[in-house]
Amino acid sequence: MEVKKLSISWQFLIVLVLILQILSALDFDPYRVLGVSRTASQADIKKAYKKLAREWHPDKNKDPGAEDKFIQISKAYEILSSEEKRSHYDRYGHAGESQGYQKQREYRFRHFHENFYFDESFFNFPFNSERRESIDEKYLLYFSYYVNEVVPDSFRKPYLIKITSDWCFSCIHIEPVWKEVVQELEGLGVGIGVVHAGYERRLAHHLGAHSTPSILGIINGKVSFFHNAVVQENLRQFVESLLPGNLVEKVTNKNYVQFLSGWQQENKPHVLLFDQTPAVPLLYKLTAFAYKDYLSFGYVYMGLRGAEEITRQYNINSNTPTILVFKEHINKPADVIQARGMKKQAIDNFIAQNKYLLAARLTNQKLFHELCPVKRSHRQRKYCVVLLTAEATKLSKPFEAFLSFALANTQDTVRFVHVYSNRQHEFASTLIPDGEAFQGKSVVSILERRNTGGRVVYKTLEDPWTGSESDKFILLSYLDQLRKDPALLSSEAVLPDLTDELAPVFLLRWLYSAADYISYCWSNMFYNNWREMMPLLSLIFSGLFVLFGTVMVQAFSEASDERESSPPGKEDAHEKAGKAEPSFTKENSSKIPKKGFVEVTELTDVTYTSNLVRLRPGHMNVVLILSNSTKNSLLQRFAFEVYTFTGKIVQR
Repeated sequence: MEVKKLSISWQFLIVLVLILQILSALDFDPYRVLGVSRTASQADIKKAYKKLAREWHPDKNKDPGAEDKFIQISKAYEILSSEEKRSHYDRYGHAGESQGYQKQREYRFRHFHENFYFDESFFNFPFNSERRESIDEKYLLYFSYYVNEVVPDSFRKPYLIKITSDWCFSCIHIEPVWKEVVQELEGLGVGIGVVHAGYERRLAHHLGAHSTPSILGIINGKVSFFHNAVVQENLRQFVESLLPGNLVEKVTNKNYVQFLSGWQQENKPHVLLFDQTPAVPLLYKLTAFAYKDYLSFGYVYMGLRGAEEITRQYNINSNTPTILVFKEHINKPADVIQARGMKKQAIDNFIAQNKYLLAARLTNQKLFHELCPVKRSHRQRKYCVVLLTAEATKLSKPFEAFLSFALANTQDTVRFVHVYSNRQHEFASTLIPDGEAFQGKSVVSILERRNTGGRVVYKTLEDPWTGSESDKFILLSYLDQLRKDPALLSSEAVLPDLTDELAPVFLLRWLYSAADYISYCWSNMFYNNWREMMPLLSLIFSGLFVLFGTVMVQAFSEASDERESSPPGKEDAHEKAGKAEPSFTKENSSKIPKKGFVEVTELTDVTYTSNLVRLRPGHMNVVLILSNSTKNSLLQRFAFEVYTFTGKIVQR
């Protein structure tokens, strides 16, 4: 008996050790082991590993747990030092190697259904999911990766996500279509994801998918469900419907000048695509969505009769798709790309090189960070040449001269920008020297940012900027000296943050937010997330039921009280008689009168207790004491006073 108990205890101990090992393997976090952040560089990871390895090496550290700790450190460095393993861990939560417990579970499950005679030939369905998972394995999503990566990335590109599970006949049916759609849309720049509802129930529930298969789209962090037949054209149209409708403007001979002239107000370069298709290509729309904060996009359908003038003016080959980028000059494009079957990578590189104007206006702090980055090393110095000028409806001579100078001196280390001094008064006053000579004049300053807190070193030209040849020569000489002597920037200051000039007013932001919320609730109520909406709907209907019930009960109660307090025919008979004296009625004194109703009742020894002693809450009794001689005259006047107060007379 004791041997049996000992055997059971050993078995329990072995099971407990296995469970602890599994839990420790699941909780293993290489970032936490090395003490680095998820954004750490390879240099930081290597430095942390060397420090910990010296500290916990078993030959130097006599701690009993030093060997286990050293093994964990080595394993963590092995994962994070490999970009492939690190990326796999960030995406799936493991390094993609030797997942013993997972493989053992898959082997047992496969062995189980093979013993029950399920195989791939059963009704021609691939129940063995090994082949199916190989198609979707590349796109599998987990909750942490979805929240930290997919949602922020959906503000730059839409995502198409499929919700699937094991033993899903419909999932098998749509798999060929899904594969073709993925190959097409991923090449255009659409994000692809697959959620296995059996293993990622939390993410499936978070997305509102309560059945499989489900296909949904995510853009700007919002979820939209696909409800049509799963065919390639419908899925393509669904992705296109996710994109905002005002991304690309249709441009013709009538509006191309107005479109290209918007660079000054919008502070963006303008892009034109010339093509022979009537509809805007999806690839172009996706590019416009990805760069909507930096450029404005237009489309010219060359087959349209109203596009000959613009096509001829810019010498466009009608047989080849062409993309032009216009900056400050609308008569001549700043850059051109022309090719048949343009690829996404080529378009992205072309757009990325033309994200900013030649002399962009600093309209917010974010743009200032991008155009004038902080110095990181002596080899990465970035100088900003800032023109501080007054706002004007048309291009002024100083600005045109500054623009021509920027066009002639394009360098990687120098960026040309301008600021409206009347809109950014604090920023401009920090750089403009005190003195009457600079009041209302344009000023040029060269600055270098030292930190993100606003600290800069700068040099302002001694004289106002007029755009003359001498001004250009002086500025050019300063830029040449900076290459040899960075100490030329002798002045120091802390610049205030720029105000966001293009931010919408509060009312517009509120209206946009309200419209988005109403659209989101409408979509949830009529298409998806019924289970999540049920508590809210239940609360709304309960409140309506209580409100409706209260109103109905009160209405019936008031009607009943009115019938009891005013018997039919009494007031009509009184009005028909036309007598000055009010009529007297004999009613039960225990009746509950209507609120705001006044009764005139004779007070006797019988009615004394019910009218005065047992006075009900909300009632008011007015006692008129009369004598036999004054009874008739005073009672008649009192009745008329009561009538003017209530509109109804009841005397007893």
